[in-house]
Amino acid sequence: MPQTLLEMAKDLVLAQIEAHKLSPEEMHQALQHTHTSLLALKAQEDAHGSVPVATPEMPPKPVDWRKSITKHTVTCLACGASFKQLSVRHLKEHGLDGKTYRIKYGIPRTQPLAGKEITSRRKEIVQRSRPWEKAPTFLKAQEKAQKAVVAQRKRTARKKA
Repeated sequence: MPQTLLEMAKDLVLAQIEAHKLSPEEMHQALQHTHTSLLALKAQEDAHGSVPVATPEMPPKPVDWRKSITKHTVTCLACGASFKQLSVRHLKEHGLDGKTYRIKYGIPRTQPLAGKEITSRRKEIVQRSRPWEKAPTFLKAQEKAQKAVVAQRKRTARKKA
């Protein structure tokens, strides 16, 4: 009994998966593409090869942004160039800013667009300089807390006396 086109497409895709050339995530898309190609070949065969058949193009694979950020560099997903960090100026060349770049490539909002070493060095510098302690709101809160402690000590001193 001859196989249907869908069964042939399924067998081809399963063979690719078993040969580790196709990940299970790509299976559905490959099955559709293979089935479409087999349908086109059957149509060409039915017409005795006189009708040229165009094979539909596969859409580009989604890019894994995690691979673009390494220890020392970050690779621009738009053009493939490598940098220590993606600057605003470079992103403008692609008509993007940091927010739209992250949205376009599915990068979390909190992920820095810089190499991991640079990010960790910056964190270390911030931890050493402790800029939040110099902020006016922090200083006011410290004064308020200190006054509250002094007032509490006075109250407890009065109660003991």
